[in-house]
Formats: sequence, C-alpha cells, structure tokens
Amino acid sequence: MKRSYYLLHLLVTPLLISFIGLFLPMILGNAGRFLLLAIYAASGLAAGIHYGKNSGGKTSFWRRYLPAYLPVLITAFMAAILMLVTKGFFGHDAWAIFVFVFFPFLPNSFFSALNSEFMFIFLAPFLYYTLFLIGFFLGERRHPAKVKLNKGIISLGLSVLLILLSVSWGVMWERSKTVLPSYGFAYGNGYSSVDLTPYYIDNKENILPKLSEKASLTIEQASEMPVLDGAEAAYPVYAAFANATYEDITNVNVTPDGFEIVSFTNTIYAFERLVSGEVDIFFGAQPSPEQQQLAKNAGKELVMTPIGKEAFVFFVNQKNPLSGLTADQIRSIYSGKLTNWNEAGGPDEKIRAFQRPANSGSQTVMEIFMGDTPLMEPLKEEIAGMGDIMEEVASYRNDKNSIGYSFRFFTTGMNPSEEIKLLEIDGVEPSPENIASGHYPLAVHLYAVTLKDNPKETVQPLLGWMQGPQGQKLVEETGYIPLIKSE
Repeated sequence: MKRSYYLLHLLVTPLLISFIGLFLPMILGNAGRFLLLAIYAASGLAAGIHYGKNSGGKTSFWRRYLPAYLPVLITAFMAAILMLVTKGFFGHDAWAIFVFVFFPFLPNSFFSALNSEFMFIFLAPFLYYTLFLIGFFLGERRHPAKVKLNKGIISLGLSVLLILLSVSWGVMWERSKTVLPSYGFAYGNGYSSVDLTPYYIDNKENILPKLSEKASLTIEQASEMPVLDGAEAAYPVYAAFANATYEDITNVNVTPDGFEIVSFTNTIYAFERLVSGEVDIFFGAQPSPEQQQLAKNAGKELVMTPIGKEAFVFFVNQKNPLSGLTADQIRSIYSGKLTNWNEAGGPDEKIRAFQRPANSGSQTVMEIFMGDTPLMEPLKEEIAGMGDIMEEVASYRNDKNSIGYSFRFFTTGMNPSEEIKLLEIDGVEPSPENIASGHYPLAVHLYAVTLKDNPKETVQPLLGWMQGPQGQKLVEETGYIPLIKSE
C-alpha cells in the first residue's frame, strides 16, 4: 500500500496536474503559469501530508524519510550539474536530460519550452517535490508511530540541498554579468530597433526630405530601378534618394513577385543580398573583413562610392558626470583593462561596456578603431524563440554605468534620447562642424556599395547623382554631413 501511495504521489499526481495545467496559460496567459506553479506547490504539500500519515511501521529515521527526500535531492542535484555543464544556458541540448528524467512533468516542460519559459521546467518539479517533503514531515509527525528525529541527518540533508541550490544560483549570477535578458527588436520583422514607418517609401505621409525642384535624374520603369537595401541608420537617406528619382515609387515599390525595390533587412542581411545579386546598391559603413571575404569568395569585386560623412560616437547615461574620454581610454575600456569609471575620472561604478553584433556597420568601425588592441568578449543576451533560446550580442541598456557606440545620425536623428550623452573624443565633440572639417577624430564615410559587374545601366547614373548637388542636399537634409556643401 505504501509503495502504491508513493508512486501515486510522485508520478501520477504531477502528471495529471501537468495535463490539466496545459489549459491555464491558454486561458489566463502569464498569470496561468504562476497559478500552475501554485497548484504544483499545494498538491505537493497535500500529497506529502497524505503519504506521511500513511507511512507507519517501525523503522529508522533514515529509512522513513529517505523516500520523501530523494526526489527533491535528485532535482537539485541534476539542476546543479546541468548548470555547471551548460554554464546556465537553458538553450543547451543537455537540458533535455532533465526534461525526460522528470517525465511526470513532461506536458508542462513541453509547453514551457515551446513558449521559451525554460525556468518553469525546473521550478515545477522543484516546487512539487520540496513541498512534498515538507508535507511528509507534517503528516509523519502526526502518526502514532512517528520516528525519533535525527537532527544531525536533518542538518546534513538541508545543507546538501542548500549547497546544490547555491551552485545553481552562483552559475546564474555569474552568467548575469555577461548575459542579459533580451530586449528584442520590435520593428521591421525583428530587424530594426527603431520604428522606420515614418521613413517608409510607400508611406504617403513619410517625413523624408524632398527636393524643391524636379530631380535631374528620373528612372521611370520599375524594372530599371536599382534595388536598394542597407543599414538601419542609412535607410532614411537612400529612401530619400529613391523618393526623388524613382517615378511613382510609392505605388510601385513592391514588384509583382513580392520583392521590394527600396527595402530594409539590416546591415548583415543586406550585404549578403548584394553579393548574391538580389540587391543592386548596399548603403552603410565600410564592409567588414568578413564581408569583403564573402564577396571575394563569390568572385565579386566591390565598388565603394562615398555619399556622405558621418561620426562614429560613444555615449553614456546623461547622469554620468564625464563629458569625454580619450581614444586610448576607450580602447582600454573595450579591451577590459579599464573596468571602473573612477579610473577615467568618473564615479566609483563598474563599467558596463556594450558592443554591437559582428559585421554590423558600427561593429566594423569599432574593430577598425581598436586596431591591434583586442576587443573583450561582448555582453550577451538570451533571445527566446519557439521552443529554443539563443545567445546574441546584447542591445544597449542605458544604465548609469553603461557605455555604448553607434553613428551620430542614428543616436540624434532616428533614435534621439535625452537620457544619453554623446562623449567628446580627445576633447572634440561630434558636432556637424567638427565632422565636416575633419577635426573630430572618428569621422567616417557613408558608402553606396555596388558590384563591379552589375549590368543594370541605371546604377552608375544614380551613384553620380547621389554625389551631385541634389543628392548631397538630401544627404544634408536627412541629417548626415554632405561631401560637398549644398547651396
């Protein structure tokens, strides 16, 4: 009878709760997940009390309590081992072992994984078996044949659990220093961190700058219009180019086969599309060595046409008292040598230095800026998907101890914020005047990148027009620094 009760409470009951609990999140959303955990806890407590009341017979303390203690011990032990093996990364395949060992919770684990709520996979069995142990203690103490408590064994058992839980917590704490929760991109099908809708070419109320006179270049046929794509920060300027020179582009931007003529998929994918021939002109910063190698491997020669000037800027929280840094100090920060703001004349705060994804325009410029000084490992964030979780370079968080970098137009034009402050570099602020004059040390070019063997006849005339007076006027009115001062 005792064995049947044991199997009922440790296997059958949680399995039934898991099946019933599948409907709670569907009905109540996130609240349903926490209600399910409360049900696990309450059921575990009730099951433990029932089993404790029915565990009579003469035996030792160890024999009486070991069956109730083992489930929570195994749960904590497996979690600690897997935390160490995976370094706290729930997307690791090794966590499948945990899921199948605790098969009574499989429906809950499957649903939790599907919704990328991986912590619930651990919390469900841990809460149930912990409360089962507590309930067993309460029920057993009410039994007429209760055993004499062994305080030494109790202390040892609790100490082992605390050590195992401390291991898991310690791994997660260390991971939190370099891996952050995801912010995610809410726009552009996940490609964009800002809302580009006001700049969309097919938005009839877009805020793109417009010429006061008819463009000297007009491309009338949609089939002859060069397909454009590029970096997020470059979209407004190349959309303005198309808006001025592509006949009726607002209505013909989407081709019959579903492709956009003026498109946006961000730096990394846009460059790949250029090399594959899907795109005629890519707009962004200088391609990274990896991107240049990609083109070389495909047998393609890149042609880089400068169309404007931009500043590579570093920024901090507005409340940071520092107004600037030297180039050497920044290199020291991003190589991991300078770790506290007080080493640069700021507050006594540990520096949290954010980077950008590999092959993005700003990361490529950053790598050039660092030169022979190696970049430290970037902060990461967990990106949750359907039943999976990945690690990617963390997006900037404007904490009081943060520092990040981007391009001036993106931070002041497309995504302005009064909560951040652009830093002077070597005593020079990134003002339009300093960028145009070359005094700002981190001035860079915005490029229109093409393939040398592109056969489309309208590509070269469009590139020439971009560098001419009308194109440069749009560059300036968009917010970039023109190559030539427009009249």
